[in-house]
Amino acid sequence: MKLLKPSWVSHNGKPIFSVDIHPDGTKFATGGQGEDSGKVVIWNMAPVLREEDEKNENIPKMLCQMDNHLACVNCVRWSNNGLYLASGGDDKLVMVWKRAAFIGPSTVFGSSSKLANVEQWRCVTILRNHTGDVMDVAWSPHDVWLASCSVDNTIVIWNARKFPEIVTSLKGHTSLVKGLTWDPVGKYIASQADDRSLKVWRTMDWQLETNITKPFNECGGTTHVLRLSWSPDGQYLVSAHAMNNSGPTAQIIERDGWKTNMDFVGHRKAVTVVKFNPKIFKKKQKNGSSQKGNGPYCCCAVGSKDRSLSVWLTSLKRPLVVIHDLFDKSIMDITWTLNGMGILVCSMDGTVAFLDFSLDELGDPLNEEEKNSIHQNIYGKSLAITNVEAQLSTTIIENPEMLKYQPDRQGAERAGVVPSAAHENQTPKLTNVVNGESLEDIRKNLLKKQVETRTADGRRRITPLCIAQLDTGDFSPALFNSVPILPGSSMSNQLTPQLSSESNASNSLGLRPLQDTSPGKASEDNKDG
Repeated sequence: MKLLKPSWVSHNGKPIFSVDIHPDGTKFATGGQGEDSGKVVIWNMAPVLREEDEKNENIPKMLCQMDNHLACVNCVRWSNNGLYLASGGDDKLVMVWKRAAFIGPSTVFGSSSKLANVEQWRCVTILRNHTGDVMDVAWSPHDVWLASCSVDNTIVIWNARKFPEIVTSLKGHTSLVKGLTWDPVGKYIASQADDRSLKVWRTMDWQLETNITKPFNECGGTTHVLRLSWSPDGQYLVSAHAMNNSGPTAQIIERDGWKTNMDFVGHRKAVTVVKFNPKIFKKKQKNGSSQKGNGPYCCCAVGSKDRSLSVWLTSLKRPLVVIHDLFDKSIMDITWTLNGMGILVCSMDGTVAFLDFSLDELGDPLNEEEKNSIHQNIYGKSLAITNVEAQLSTTIIENPEMLKYQPDRQGAERAGVVPSAAHENQTPKLTNVVNGESLEDIRKNLLKKQVETRTADGRRRITPLCIAQLDTGDFSPALFNSVPILPGSSMSNQLTPQLSSESNASNSLGLRPLQDTSPGKASEDNKDG
């Protein structure tokens, strides 16, 4: 494991409340407090992954800054297809952003030219319905719906295909709703609130499926957020702040009967955020073959007010690793890379940390076909909607490397071979076209329309012409060495650590394991410590 803390990721010392990595791995967004407003910033991932890119002054670190929110931004989330970014804040608004092609540079109003935006992201819709601060937002599988929750005790389900249409408003919580998560197969959405309850709602009729209160009876409203998470196989829902014998825990809720017999224990203060790795893993022996008798398992990261981060495998009774005093203040949000090997964490102290794991530490991630096969075996074909074909047909890919990767990977999987290195180095040419007209032609036509007159003394006078941003709906190639992190690939061979930390042995982590409460069924030879 490698640990990095890029000091250049900052909101000028103000808190960072949320972080999310783009699906193609080339950028990430942060949300938090600005000088006099809320702030959303999009950053280049390349300088985080590679030290040489961080030192290269020609590679920008900040790609875009948006100050549209009138108050602090509490959550930022990319859509699953990578086309949109949703943000929610204390101004009671949910804003949906989309990248726009542009002509000429742009800067944040009132900033110096050094802060010119490399990319242009514009707010395409503002969703108004909440009467209090928006605490969390979440996109459903395949981006059919966007959910938002607020301190007004409600959850609003928006029609993501027809913004700003509201599908329904879920009412049932009696206090501030601070966290949302979707079931990966789309059957449920879960919410957690300060009313000491976790509720699971059905998406079929938007009615309450179950209300879980016992693990939260001793809890108080001491956390800014309650970010819960669903495992990628859909079998486990893990809450934020729960209590067991007066000790803070993250409650594990089994989908089968909504049983609450297991939890992650050991943090000294309340758990603020839980985030499952998007990948399902399987262990490999040293010779490369899969171990017999060990089924697939999941990986989960837990962040707490005690400023520490723990990472768990459901096949182990003890945590894989715990990092104490990672920040100066509470951990606020966690996000994984799509390939499951990297994790970004943000804190209220205004900094972020990046952890890079190896295949030896986490295991071998299942491919999408294997993952969908698990969904079909558990839930049936009708519910296992996340098949490979549907994902490829609905995913908006920004990067030429990703564009060529998908067909190459499909063909390679069918043939049972890996694409050659020579073929991997080929880069397709992309042309930005709007209504059949290239951006270069548009620029030339705009110049022809300029009105030029001559004054009495012979000087030219050109009437200024407003050139609006063009929403092309497509994206230019990822710039500045932002190589996409492809599913199933490892970043270990790309990273040059700036600040290293060896993986801690599980018997020195300081977390108290519960006896016989592992969410996964592990054999004795697969346990740490």
